[in-house]
Amino acid sequence: MARRKASSDGLQQRLGYVFQDPELLTQALTHVSAAPRGPGSSYQRLEFLGDRVLGLAIADLLYAAFPGAPEGELSRRLSELVRREACAEIAALWDVGPHLKLGTGEVQSGGRRNQAILADAAEAILGAVYLDGGFAPARELVARAYGERVGALTPAMRDPKSALQEWAQGQGLPPPIYTIVEQVGPDHAPSFRVSAKVKGLEPALGAGASRRGAEQAAARSLLLRERVWTEAQNVDA
Repeated sequence: MARRKASSDGLQQRLGYVFQDPELLTQALTHVSAAPRGPGSSYQRLEFLGDRVLGLAIADLLYAAFPGAPEGELSRRLSELVRREACAEIAALWDVGPHLKLGTGEVQSGGRRNQAILADAAEAILGAVYLDGGFAPARELVARAYGERVGALTPAMRDPKSALQEWAQGQGLPPPIYTIVEQVGPDHAPSFRVSAKVKGLEPALGAGASRRGAEQAAARSLLLRERVWTEAQNVDA
Protein backbone atom coordinates (compact mmCIF):
# COMPACT_ATOMS: atom_id res chain seq x y z
CA MET A 1 0.00 0.00 0.00
CA ALA A 2 2.86 2.41 0.80
CA ARG A 3 4.30 1.89 -2.66
CA ARG A 4 0.95 2.71 -4.29
CA LYS A 5 0.62 5.86 -2.18
CA ALA A 6 4.14 7.02 -3.11
CA SER A 7 3.33 6.42 -6.75
CA SER A 8 0.13 8.44 -6.44
CA ASP A 9 2.02 11.22 -4.69
CA GLY A 10 4.46 11.34 -7.59
CA LEU A 11 1.65 11.69 -10.09
CA GLN A 12 -0.01 14.43 -8.05
CA GLN A 13 3.31 16.25 -7.91
CA ARG A 14 3.55 16.18 -11.69
CA LEU A 15 -0.04 17.37 -11.95
CA GLY A 16 0.67 20.18 -9.50
CA TYR A 17 -2.51 19.31 -7.66
CA VAL A 18 -3.11 17.36 -4.43
CA PHE A 19 -6.51 15.69 -4.15
CA GLN A 20 -8.63 16.26 -1.09
CA ASP A 21 -10.43 13.04 -2.04
CA PRO A 22 -7.77 10.60 -3.36
CA GLU A 23 -10.49 8.15 -4.39
CA LEU A 24 -11.37 10.47 -7.24
CA LEU A 25 -7.86 10.09 -8.64
CA THR A 26 -8.05 6.33 -8.17
CA GLN A 27 -11.28 6.20 -10.14
CA ALA A 28 -9.80 8.45 -12.85
CA LEU A 29 -7.03 5.89 -13.35
CA THR A 30 -9.28 2.81 -13.36
CA HIS A 31 -10.07 1.34 -16.77
CA VAL A 32 -13.39 -0.48 -17.15
CA SER A 33 -11.47 -3.76 -17.49
CA ALA A 34 -10.28 -3.38 -13.87
CA ALA A 35 -13.34 -1.69 -12.36
CA PRO A 36 -14.36 -3.61 -9.20
CA ARG A 37 -18.05 -2.71 -9.47
CA GLY A 38 -18.50 -2.51 -13.22
CA PRO A 39 -18.49 0.51 -15.55
CA GLY A 40 -19.79 2.87 -12.85
CA SER A 41 -16.55 2.56 -10.90
CA SER A 42 -14.26 3.08 -13.89
CA TYR A 43 -13.04 6.37 -15.32
CA GLN A 44 -15.79 6.54 -17.95
CA ARG A 45 -18.06 9.04 -16.19
CA LEU A 46 -15.12 11.20 -15.16
CA GLU A 47 -13.81 11.11 -18.73
CA PHE A 48 -17.20 12.36 -19.97
CA LEU A 49 -17.05 15.25 -17.51
CA GLY A 50 -13.36 15.97 -18.09
CA ASP A 51 -13.89 16.23 -21.84
CA ARG A 52 -16.25 19.15 -21.23
CA VAL A 53 -13.96 20.71 -18.61
CA LEU A 54 -11.04 20.53 -21.04
CA GLY A 55 -13.06 22.12 -23.83
CA LEU A 56 -14.16 25.03 -21.62
CA ALA A 57 -10.68 25.56 -20.17
CA ILE A 58 -9.02 25.55 -23.60
CA ALA A 59 -11.71 27.87 -25.00
CA ASP A 60 -11.10 30.25 -22.09
CA LEU A 61 -7.34 30.19 -22.67
CA LEU A 62 -7.72 30.77 -26.41
CA TYR A 63 -10.22 33.59 -25.89
CA ALA A 64 -7.71 35.38 -23.66
CA ALA A 65 -4.63 34.58 -25.77
CA PHE A 66 -6.04 35.66 -29.15
CA PRO A 67 -8.34 38.65 -28.59
CA GLY A 68 -8.46 39.51 -32.28
CA ALA A 69 -9.07 36.01 -33.63
CA PRO A 70 -12.43 35.25 -35.31
CA GLU A 71 -14.66 32.42 -34.12
CA GLY A 72 -13.61 30.10 -36.94
CA GLU A 73 -9.92 30.36 -36.09
CA LEU A 74 -10.59 29.84 -32.37
CA SER A 75 -12.64 26.74 -33.21
CA ARG A 76 -9.83 25.30 -35.31
CA ARG A 77 -7.29 25.93 -32.58
CA LEU A 78 -9.63 24.34 -30.03
CA SER A 79 -10.12 21.28 -32.22
CA GLU A 80 -6.36 20.82 -32.52
CA LEU A 81 -5.75 21.03 -28.77
CA VAL A 82 -8.55 18.74 -27.57
CA ARG A 83 -8.09 15.94 -30.14
CA ARG A 84 -7.29 12.45 -28.86
CA GLU A 85 -3.64 12.56 -29.88
CA ALA A 86 -3.07 15.82 -27.98
CA CYS A 87 -4.73 14.43 -24.85
CA ALA A 88 -2.59 11.28 -25.07
CA GLU A 89 0.52 13.46 -25.28
CA ILE A 90 -0.53 15.27 -22.11
CA ALA A 91 -1.07 11.93 -20.37
CA ALA A 92 2.45 10.94 -21.42
CA LEU A 93 3.75 14.25 -20.05
CA TRP A 94 2.14 13.38 -16.73
CA ASP A 95 3.47 9.79 -17.04
CA VAL A 96 0.00 8.40 -16.43
CA GLY A 97 0.64 4.97 -17.99
CA PRO A 98 2.32 3.27 -15.02
CA HIS A 99 -0.49 4.42 -12.71
CA LEU A 100 -3.37 3.01 -14.73
CA LYS A 101 -5.41 0.20 -13.22
CA LEU A 102 -6.03 -2.22 -16.07
CA GLY A 103 -7.38 -5.72 -16.45
CA THR A 104 -4.92 -8.48 -17.26
CA GLY A 105 -5.91 -8.55 -20.91
CA GLU A 106 -5.38 -4.81 -21.33
CA VAL A 107 -2.00 -4.98 -19.62
CA GLN A 108 -0.87 -7.81 -21.89
CA SER A 109 -2.07 -5.99 -25.01
CA GLY A 110 -0.08 -2.84 -24.20
CA GLY A 111 -2.88 -0.81 -22.66
CA ARG A 112 -0.50 1.45 -20.76
CA ARG A 113 0.70 2.80 -24.12
CA ASN A 114 -2.70 2.80 -25.83
CA GLN A 115 -3.41 6.33 -27.06
CA ALA A 116 -7.17 6.02 -26.61
CA ILE A 117 -6.82 4.85 -23.00
CA LEU A 118 -4.21 7.51 -22.19
CA ALA A 119 -6.37 10.25 -23.73
CA ASP A 120 -9.43 9.08 -21.79
CA ALA A 121 -7.43 8.95 -18.55
CA ALA A 122 -6.12 12.49 -19.06
CA GLU A 123 -9.68 13.76 -19.46
CA ALA A 124 -10.83 11.67 -16.48
CA ILE A 125 -8.13 13.27 -14.33
CA LEU A 126 -9.39 16.70 -15.33
CA GLY A 127 -12.91 15.65 -14.43
CA ALA A 128 -11.66 14.40 -11.06
CA VAL A 129 -9.83 17.67 -10.36
CA TYR A 130 -12.98 19.60 -11.26
CA LEU A 131 -15.10 17.56 -8.82
CA ASP A 132 -12.43 17.75 -6.12
CA GLY A 133 -11.58 21.43 -6.29
CA GLY A 134 -13.79 23.19 -8.84
CA PHE A 135 -13.12 24.78 -12.21
CA ALA A 136 -10.29 27.09 -11.13
CA PRO A 137 -7.74 24.36 -10.31
CA ALA A 138 -8.87 22.36 -13.35
CA ARG A 139 -8.25 25.37 -15.58
CA GLU A 140 -4.85 25.94 -13.96
CA LEU A 141 -3.95 22.31 -14.64
CA VAL A 142 -4.93 22.71 -18.29
CA ALA A 143 -3.00 25.99 -18.51
CA ARG A 144 0.16 24.35 -17.17
CA ALA A 145 -0.12 21.39 -19.49
CA TYR A 146 -1.29 23.17 -22.63
CA GLY A 147 -0.09 26.73 -22.13
CA GLU A 148 2.95 26.60 -24.40
CA ARG A 149 0.98 24.68 -27.03
CA VAL A 150 -1.68 27.38 -27.05
CA GLY A 151 0.92 30.09 -27.54
CA ALA A 152 2.89 28.13 -30.14
CA LEU A 153 -0.03 27.60 -32.48
CA THR A 154 -0.01 29.76 -35.60
CA PRO A 155 -2.91 30.52 -37.94
CA ALA A 156 -1.36 28.16 -40.50
CA MET A 157 -1.57 25.25 -38.06
CA ARG A 158 -5.22 24.46 -38.62
CA ASP A 159 -7.30 21.33 -38.97
CA PRO A 160 -6.51 19.95 -42.48
CA LYS A 161 -9.94 18.31 -42.91
CA SER A 162 -11.75 21.56 -42.13
CA ALA A 163 -9.38 23.48 -44.40
CA LEU A 164 -9.92 21.04 -47.26
CA GLN A 165 -13.69 21.15 -46.90
CA GLU A 166 -13.66 24.97 -46.82
CA TRP A 167 -11.44 25.05 -49.91
CA ALA A 168 -13.66 22.56 -51.78
CA GLN A 169 -16.76 24.60 -50.95
CA GLY A 170 -14.99 27.73 -52.15
CA GLN A 171 -14.38 25.98 -55.48
CA GLY A 172 -18.05 25.04 -55.76
CA LEU A 173 -17.24 21.35 -55.17
CA PRO A 174 -18.98 18.79 -52.93
CA PRO A 175 -17.35 17.84 -49.59
CA PRO A 176 -14.28 15.56 -49.69
CA ILE A 177 -14.79 11.82 -49.40
CA TYR A 178 -12.52 9.73 -47.14
CA THR A 179 -12.03 6.01 -47.70
CA ILE A 180 -10.02 3.51 -45.65
CA VAL A 181 -7.52 1.90 -48.01
CA GLU A 182 -5.83 -0.34 -45.46
CA GLN A 183 -5.98 -1.19 -41.76
CA VAL A 184 -3.22 -3.28 -40.24
CA GLY A 185 -1.87 -4.14 -36.80
CA PRO A 186 -3.49 -5.36 -33.56
CA ASP A 187 -6.61 -3.75 -32.12
CA HIS A 188 -4.66 -1.88 -29.44
CA ALA A 189 -2.19 -0.41 -31.94
CA PRO A 190 -3.78 -0.21 -35.38
CA SER A 191 -2.41 1.62 -38.39
CA PHE A 192 -4.62 3.17 -41.06
CA ARG A 193 -4.11 4.32 -44.64
CA VAL A 194 -6.87 6.58 -45.93
CA SER A 195 -7.54 8.31 -49.25
CA ALA A 196 -9.00 11.80 -49.52
CA LYS A 197 -10.93 12.48 -52.72
CA VAL A 198 -12.25 15.78 -54.01
CA LYS A 199 -14.35 15.74 -57.18
CA GLY A 200 -12.21 16.26 -60.26
CA LEU A 201 -8.90 15.64 -58.46
CA GLU A 202 -6.74 12.59 -57.95
CA PRO A 203 -7.03 11.08 -54.45
CA ALA A 204 -4.34 11.76 -51.88
CA LEU A 205 -3.21 9.23 -49.28
CA GLY A 206 -2.43 9.61 -45.59
CA ALA A 207 -1.43 7.28 -42.77
CA GLY A 208 -1.93 7.40 -39.02
CA ALA A 209 -2.45 5.47 -35.79
CA SER A 210 -6.17 6.34 -35.89
CA ARG A 211 -8.68 6.74 -38.68
CA ARG A 212 -9.03 10.43 -37.87
CA GLY A 213 -5.27 10.93 -37.90
CA ALA A 214 -4.98 9.21 -41.26
CA GLU A 215 -7.82 11.33 -42.65
CA GLN A 216 -6.09 14.48 -41.46
CA ALA A 217 -2.83 13.34 -43.07
CA ALA A 218 -4.60 12.59 -46.35
CA ALA A 219 -6.34 15.98 -46.33
CA ARG A 220 -3.05 17.71 -45.62
CA SER A 221 -1.37 15.81 -48.45
CA LEU A 222 -4.06 16.94 -50.89
CA LEU A 223 -3.84 20.56 -49.71
CA LEU A 224 -0.08 20.55 -50.20
CA ARG A 225 -0.27 18.86 -53.60
CA GLU A 226 -2.81 21.39 -54.86
CA ARG A 227 -0.67 24.22 -53.43
CA VAL A 228 -3.45 25.42 -51.15
CA TRP A 229 -0.93 24.99 -48.34
CA THR A 230 2.86 25.07 -48.44
CA GLU A 231 5.32 22.88 -46.53
CA ALA A 232 6.99 25.91 -44.98
CA GLN A 233 3.72 27.25 -43.58
CA ASN A 234 2.28 23.91 -42.41
CA VAL A 235 5.22 21.75 -41.46
CA ASP A 236 3.60 20.91 -38.09
CA ALA A 237 -0.04 20.92 -39.12
